[in-house]
Formats: sequence, C-alpha cells, structure tokens
Amino acid sequence: MPVLTGGQIVARTLRNYGVDYVAGIPGHGIWSLTDALLDQESRIPFIQVFHEQSAVHLADGYYRTTGRPMAAVTSIGAGASNTVIGMATAFADSTSVLVVTGGPPTHMRGHGLLQELDRYTANDFPKVAEAVSKRHWVATRVDELPFVLHRSFNSMLTGRPGPVHVEIPMDVQAESADVSLHDLAARLPVGRQYPDPEAVDRAAAVLRAAERPVIVVGGGTVSGDAGQEVLGLAERWNVPVVTTWNGKSAFPEDHPLFAGSVGQTGTIPGNGIAAAADVVVAVGCRFTDWSASSYAQGVSFSIPPAKLIHIDVDPHEIGKNYPAEVGIVADARCAVAAITDSLPAATPARAEYLTHLATLKEDWERKLAGRRDSNRFPFTSQRPLGALRKILPRDAVIVVGSGNTQGAVKQTFPVYEPRTHLTSGGFSSMGWAVPAAVGAKLGRPEADVVCVLGDGDFLMTAQEIALSVTNDVPVVYVVQNNAGYMSIRGGQRKQTSRHIGTEFNHPGGEPYSPDYAALGKAFGLRSWRVEGPDELEPTLRKAIESRAPALVEVPTDRDAAGPWTPGWWDFPVPAYITDERQDEYHRTRAREQHL
Repeated sequence: MPVLTGGQIVARTLRNYGVDYVAGIPGHGIWSLTDALLDQESRIPFIQVFHEQSAVHLADGYYRTTGRPMAAVTSIGAGASNTVIGMATAFADSTSVLVVTGGPPTHMRGHGLLQELDRYTANDFPKVAEAVSKRHWVATRVDELPFVLHRSFNSMLTGRPGPVHVEIPMDVQAESADVSLHDLAARLPVGRQYPDPEAVDRAAAVLRAAERPVIVVGGGTVSGDAGQEVLGLAERWNVPVVTTWNGKSAFPEDHPLFAGSVGQTGTIPGNGIAAAADVVVAVGCRFTDWSASSYAQGVSFSIPPAKLIHIDVDPHEIGKNYPAEVGIVADARCAVAAITDSLPAATPARAEYLTHLATLKEDWERKLAGRRDSNRFPFTSQRPLGALRKILPRDAVIVVGSGNTQGAVKQTFPVYEPRTHLTSGGFSSMGWAVPAAVGAKLGRPEADVVCVLGDGDFLMTAQEIALSVTNDVPVVYVVQNNAGYMSIRGGQRKQTSRHIGTEFNHPGGEPYSPDYAALGKAFGLRSWRVEGPDELEPTLRKAIESRAPALVEVPTDRDAAGPWTPGWWDFPVPAYITDERQDEYHRTRAREQHL
C-alpha cells in the first residue's frame, strides 16, 4: 500500500474517479490538498475563481451540461462560508457537486483559531453545511479518507442527485498513512431502479381511461436522461407535454405535442392544458409553488379531481404537495418506458383535444410576437431572445440569470435538446449564471454557450467573466441593462403601488449604470453596446461568430413589461392595502389545495 498524505489521497482519488476539473481558491486551510493536485499522478486542471461561491456555481453548471460531477475546494472560515449559496442552489435543483473545505487542525479545535466558528460548539461550520447538502462528512483521520470519498461519490451518483460536503482538517491533509485507494465501480450499484410492476399496471390503467392527459416534465427528467422515453410516451398515447423551470429542454419545443410551461410565469397554453387535464403524469417534478401557481386549483393544475401519476426517484416527493393516484419510486427512464410498453398498441386520436392545443399555441404565438418582435428602444426583455434564437443552432446552450430574464427565456426562447437550458430554478440565485456558464462551456466545449442575464444579476459575480479569458472558455454574455432589479420592482408595484431599493439611481433620480461594454473590454472580452434596433442582430452575430469570450450590453426599457404572469404566486398583501388586491388575494388563496 502506498504511503500518501491526506491531500494526495484526495487528489489521486478525484483523478481516479474521473473528475475533469477542480475549481476554487487555495486559501491556507486547503494548501496541502491543492498542492497535491500538482503531482504527476494526480494532476487535474485547476480553475481559479474570484469568489468561492462561484467555484460551486461553476461546478453546478458543468454537472447540468454533462451529468458528471466536478469538485470545488476552498479554505476554512470565510472561504467555506462563501460556498453556502452555491451548495443551496445545487441542493434545491438536485445537482451533484463535490465541495471540499479545509478545517481547523484536530488538535486546535475549539481554541478559536483564525476563521474557526467556535462559540457554540468547536468548529461549527459543518453544521451550516448540513442544511444545504445531501450528505456531509468531517474526516478526522488520514486512513478514513478513501472510505469518506467513495461514500461521497456514492451519495452524489445514486438516487436523487445533490451536492455533498467533505471537511478535511489541515493536519489530516498534511499527515500520511498506508492506504488503499478504493475502486469506485465496486462501491456503486449497477444499473437503474426499475418500477414496481403493480405500480406500472395501475398507472397504465389510469392513463388508458384518460380523456385529457398531460405529462409534466421536471428537472428529474433531464438529470435522469429520460427525454427520449417521455417523447415516446407522448407520441404513443398522444399526450401533450408541459415543462417546469428545470424541466425545460427535456422535450423539443417545436413538437406539436409541446404545450408550454406551467406556473406563475408559465404560458397560457401550458397552464390551460395542465389545469384542464383529467390525468397528470409527473416525471421528476416536485410541484414547487412557482410551477404549480401556489397550488391554486384550476390555475396550473386541478389535482384532485385530476388523477396524478407521480414518478420520482425520491419517495419524499410522492404525495408531498398533491395526493397521488399512483406514486412510483423509480428511475424516470425505466418508469416511463415501462408505462409506455404497458399501453395498447393503438394510439388514441384525441382530435378535439389536440386541435384545442394547437389553437391555444397559435393565440400564444401572436401574443409573444408583440414583445419579441418589437423594435422599441431600449428593448423589451423578449426582443434580444428572438434575435438570439434566429442566430444560434439547435444545440446551443443558454444559461439564464434570475428575474425578468429568467421568465422571459422560459416563455420566449424555445429549446430543443436536453441540457441546453440551464437556470437556477428552485433557489433562483442571483450571481449563479456567469460562473455556471463557464462550467457549461467546459462541459460542452463544442457548443455555443450564451449567458443571458439582467444587470442586477450580472453585478453579483461580474468579475467571473475573467474566467472566460484566463481559461480560454469562449462564453458570450448578454447583459440586459435596465439599471435595477426590475423584476422585484414590478412585484412591489403590483402589490403596494410603490417600490423601494430596486432602481439604480443617482441622488437626483437619474438612472445609474456602469458602462458594461467598457467593463467587458477591461476584463479582456470583445465587447459591444447595442445602440439601436438595427444593431441588435448583427452585434449578437458578431459576438457569437467571434468564437472568443464576448460581452454584449443590451439596453432594456425599465418600464417594458417582463414575462407574462398567466399563473399565480402567493404574495401576501399587507393589511393596509384594502382595495380589490386584498380581496383577489384571499379569493385565490382560498383555492390552494396543498394543505
């Protein structure tokens, strides 16, 4: 058995387990580990970020495009704490990331050494990580590291994906032991989890009796690589398909059976078809309030009386927000394929139902065109998206920030292949998109990767555009500049008719904005600012065809409406608002079905 330090054990194991990149900042608490990455036997490319949060977001974006985890490493204390937003985003969206942080030397715990949290219990950071990780470990001996590492990969790669956290004290990184590095293949189960045959038969029976069925695809459809199986079921049984935030890209949006998206910022066809369905087949969907219009009956779903067939790899989600007629705990691909094989050979025509869907989609397209094709300047949120869709190939990856841009892309920018739409859906973290886009491009170097986000989101991690230059990762960043958090302002205005803290202004009230094109150039990116409608498409085309890191600033009207809101979201209205908004809020809240 080789004699290896703790840092060498981790570095060699990461390489043996197929980790392609490590991202982070090598603060003093992780030196002995990052030094081992320089050894020939364990050399892995290291992506130096400019904020530890971004290391986790970058790894998150990489996983979403590849289905393979990478590692983020940081020091103790502040460096470790900065990973929390990244882990929380990955946890909410069920993406696998390995987060390794340093820890106080075991012989110094509780002494309040530099960056230790010790006032409640000694070395308390792991307790912080508990709430935002699927599993976490604190290694206390060098010889237990091989076990801890294969357990962490087992956790990430089986069942429901999620981030894992491993804390390695500084002395454990530096000291050595005789160890055997474990073969990961011998520590993982073989194959996928098949559904119970009785559950499949019951689901097929419910679906056979359906007159207005709909399939809801969530993020689990994408991470479970079940897109082809969903397409097969939809075509075999003539079932319309709707998507959630993270389910977008699981089903081709130019397919006649695609109905749209669901939820508050869903689409009118998507909400309409799903709300009128008598049978709902949910695949890898946890029915968040965003996607279910806060469970108000008849807005996005009507469960019950609609019957729910709920497929999820995590039993925790079955029955959590809606009662299931048939709950199936299984791999999404296996479950959907089994249900399809259990259906009769003859495909139902559903002529009236599908004609209604086509009419809804035609009406929606006319509605979209008003904003997407508008030449007003500054632009609507939708106008640049229409131009991008014309330019980009079908397999291009779009990485989307939070706020108005997120909803506008959901409604306006069609995607056609799995893992080509990435967004921080469940946690909706601002600051996620820029580093996640770098990770996406590392994972899909052959694809065009465009990051579209608002200026408020961009400013949270703007410095990470440098990664495109320092690592030769040609991402195109499209910054929709409306000088503020306009999505938040819109919600405030709707709720109380006033707003606070949402506009970027000079003391006199004039809009304040940095020169984003100049900022991009200062970081070494090819950069442009669009000065009018005629420049939009040519400028975007130049940026994409440059095959270089690029930034395009797109002036966006503060008062141009963001995405439509055909669904509902439970925003409690303050008691001092006594007009029709208070009445409407309580009427709609009374329709919520989740309790």
